[in-house]
Amino acid sequence: MQTEILIAGFGGQGVLFAGQLLAYAGMENDKQVTWIPSYGPEMRGGTANCTVIVSDDEIGSPLVRHPKVLMAFNLPSLDKYESTVAEGGLLVINSSMVERSTDRNNVRVVALPANDEAEALGDKRLTNMVMLGAMLANQNVLPIEALEKALENHIPDRHRKLLPLNIKALRKGAEFKAVGVK
Repeated sequence: MQTEILIAGFGGQGVLFAGQLLAYAGMENDKQVTWIPSYGPEMRGGTANCTVIVSDDEIGSPLVRHPKVLMAFNLPSLDKYESTVAEGGLLVINSSMVERSTDRNNVRVVALPANDEAEALGDKRLTNMVMLGAMLANQNVLPIEALEKALENHIPDRHRKLLPLNIKALRKGAEFKAVGVK
């Protein structure tokens, strides 16, 4: 099985770290992975996205044209990438920053207020973990426990005190279920 994931948003939302963490979790669970970050010249507020491929087998190309999953952290990301998602794929939409629904009727959709959930947990920087939890609960990529272990192994020392909150955020996101095409 191979899953191509596009994670997109503004710089500062943890988009690249979410993708990197997913890649680490895949490697630590004997999967083949690629992670390709892309970001604008601005440190915060510019565009940021990354593609992650997690596969049981060797990956032929790291380039992704039609991802099975799009995690859209903001409206510009949904506007730009919504049409690229493969039929039967999954859209995970941060409804805290996206006020419209999708036009797609051939994909599954999880619309969750990720920013609001992160703030309710105590830190808006947890948005990326809320989004990852929702994706993992709705797409057979890796178990959520694999991400929890990767967090323990790879969270920067300066953020180690946030580890329990990051795990709570993953689990909070996992409570949101997709609707639409099965």
